[in-house]
Amino acid sequence: MPSKTDLTAGPIVSTMLRFAMPMILGNLLQQFYNVADTFIVGRFLGADALAAVGSSYALMTFLTSILLGMCMGSGALFSIRFGHRDWDGLRRQIALSFVLIAGFTLLLNLLVFALIDPMMNLLSVPKEVYPPMRRYLWIVFFGIGGTFLYNYCASLLRAVGNSSAPLFFLGIAAGLNIVLDIVLVVGIPFGVGGAAFATSFSQWVSGVGLFWYTVRKMPQLCPRAGDLRFEKDRVLEISRFSLLTCVQQSVMNFGILMVQGLVNSFGAAVMAAFAAGVKIDSFAYMPVQDFGNAFSTFIAQNYGAGKVDRIQKGLKSALLCTVTFSLLVSALVFIFAKPLLLLFIQPTETEILAIGVEYLRIEGAFYWGIGGLFLLYGLYRAIERPGVSLILTVISLGTRVALAYILSAIPAVGVVGIWWSVPIGWMLADLVGWIVYQRVKKVKRS
Repeated sequence: MPSKTDLTAGPIVSTMLRFAMPMILGNLLQQFYNVADTFIVGRFLGADALAAVGSSYALMTFLTSILLGMCMGSGALFSIRFGHRDWDGLRRQIALSFVLIAGFTLLLNLLVFALIDPMMNLLSVPKEVYPPMRRYLWIVFFGIGGTFLYNYCASLLRAVGNSSAPLFFLGIAAGLNIVLDIVLVVGIPFGVGGAAFATSFSQWVSGVGLFWYTVRKMPQLCPRAGDLRFEKDRVLEISRFSLLTCVQQSVMNFGILMVQGLVNSFGAAVMAAFAAGVKIDSFAYMPVQDFGNAFSTFIAQNYGAGKVDRIQKGLKSALLCTVTFSLLVSALVFIFAKPLLLLFIQPTETEILAIGVEYLRIEGAFYWGIGGLFLLYGLYRAIERPGVSLILTVISLGTRVALAYILSAIPAVGVVGIWWSVPIGWMLADLVGWIVYQRVKKVKRS
């Protein structure tokens, strides 16, 4: 069975970092593309088009998180089977999960087309933004199938140690998307429809391309005649992993939307500062998020192989790497908070800058908290306890939302209460996750 990186052997830290690096680079590429896409639309199509695309992006992120969660859940099972070196079981799992998630994707695609107007009404889209946003969504929804193909194949390849191929095809899609944006928005004035077509077409290119690569380069992973069996236990296992991880991803996005609504109530200056701060956050702790996903594959492969000692050493090494990196980034964000904000905010906007600096210095000081949480998410997904990852997500975001509303309602605290609610939620979830892990270890030993 070919594999770029066998995570059950070799030096632990360097092996994990080598496996994680393409995932980190891919996410950075995605973030840079999003910035470029926003710039092109805002610069050449105006404020209404930018608002339409921006609001659509939030909705598409939510929908994508559903598919991403299901694929990540199946990916954890693939890693365990790979660690077992159970090739027949792996192929059967691939065949069944592909059919199940593809069927769900088709249903989801039909639903979003049917509910496009109710969803826009729920988002309270202004009347001047409604027509371009509807046009954008109608076209970009055709790319959902391509998104499924890419994320499914990426999860499968990463599960067997190949994190480079998904980066390659993501790079092609991102570059193609930017070129098509320029051609169809700047060159040929197709408006938001051109931007939507660029996104949808690029998603299909990356999805079909990675699918083709998987079939051609790794035929041992391709199901054979008779591998597709609708066995009750296997269906339930795949459904449990996929749906729980899907719910976890959805809860994360829903909680963020609730906090965004509260932030909006404090006015335009706070909204602008928060928007800029969140962009900086996404770059700051994105590497530890991807490292957490790589760590999950490491744990799952070794869990399948029964290498308990290697799991323990890997956990300690990953925790040390995550905390060290997070503290370094925290120090940089604390020191350079204002220069970082100036990348998004005009120097004359002194009120927005002051609010943004306060936000970054509070939340940024605790990046180690979210770094540890990403490790815990990956750990429990890998040892066949995805329900614990969901519980930790609910604790983190539930605490964040509840405290944000409670503290911000106190006049002496105000919007600062929203900022403090974030790290408190992270640390509480970390504490619960660590306590549960100590109990899991005791059960395993007994």
